Amino acid sequence: MPDLDLTTDHKVIDDDLAARRYFAKFETITRLLISVAGEMERDKSFSDLDSDVLEDYIRAISRSFRALSLKYLVSGRLDAIGQKHLTIDFHESGFPVFQEIVTMANDAAQAARHLEGMPDAARLKDEMVRQIVGERVVPTRLQYALSQRLYYETLRDGGLYFAQMHPAAEFISEVSGGRRGYLLHWGVYDSQLNVPVVYLMEVVDSGRKALPLDERRWPAAQAHLLAQSVGGLKLLTIAKGFDTDFADLHPKRLRRLHLGPMYSSSFTLQTGAMREVLDEAKAEPGEDWALAWTVEELVSERVEVEEGWFSKTEREVFRLDPFAAQGAETGATRITRSLILPQRPFQVLAEKDPEGFRALRKFVVGKEGRVLVYG
Repeated sequence: MPDLDLTTDHKVIDDDLAARRYFAKFETITRLLISVAGEMERDKSFSDLDSDVLEDYIRAISRSFRALSLKYLVSGRLDAIGQKHLTIDFHESGFPVFQEIVTMANDAAQAARHLEGMPDAARLKDEMVRQIVGERVVPTRLQYALSQRLYYETLRDGGLYFAQMHPAAEFISEVSGGRRGYLLHWGVYDSQLNVPVVYLMEVVDSGRKALPLDERRWPAAQAHLLAQSVGGLKLLTIAKGFDTDFADLHPKRLRRLHLGPMYSSSFTLQTGAMREVLDEAKAEPGEDWALAWTVEELVSERVEVEEGWFSKTEREVFRLDPFAAQGAETGATRITRSLILPQRPFQVLAEKDPEGFRALRKFVVGKEGRVLVYG
């Protein structure tokens, strides 16, 4: 297969120590994201169920990063055998490029076969010790073999975040009139933005059979939602399309969460105020970052009934933001933007107080990893 024609927004991390620092940074970030979800549950931005579902996706993202860290553990030290290097989107994302996630999914499908032909971890470690003691050399090839063994074990064990996370349904409650309420949730890794995106849709089911058990409607609904999970589509377009195609499924609330981009003076290229903040912060290693978190939300305002010859069909009327920037229609009821960052960059941000950041909620990582909320 020919090499991919990477754009100028892509950056190869070809040094194993730099790759380790990169993954250590994301290990910290994903751990803190769970705390942020907990804070949003406490201030009622998320329900208990919302928070639990989102935490599962964040853990899946963390596990995917863990797998990639093992894959590239000795990156840059074995060029002679053609080992690839981690590629990230260093301009608008800070996350690995979409192709990294696709390749990981392909590897996961064949993980068992790879593991069958590999020595187990104990044997590899024993051989490494013998080579260090007996030959007095760094056992680089054995380190690589062990890293690949651990990579495929992680893939085999599952629980990762892939390019598509298929829709699942969580029961919320019984609704009047014998209807049922569900939280539908799914995720994608946006191929244009190179960030994970999670969708949460609250629906009322007026069908005769419970949606997750309905062999006719549920597969069709899953396929429909995945096909519409494109970053360029407005929430209004997604919700109205679903409302039109499924007469007995009524979308009451739709949210789209962009978990990124990530900014770092060590790994990404940023402009304007964010660059100045990170440059002036001169934070300790592992604390020179900020993560953007955006929640788009669309809420049904009322129901209108369309009357046909022999039936009546309910249609949702969604509330749109009347104060959208410059009067442009966002296709959402509201958009909430947040920034998660360590204490030192936050102090610089607060001192500079750039206008474009004033409306953002700030989740600040304080002492001992405690998350504090400002704004």
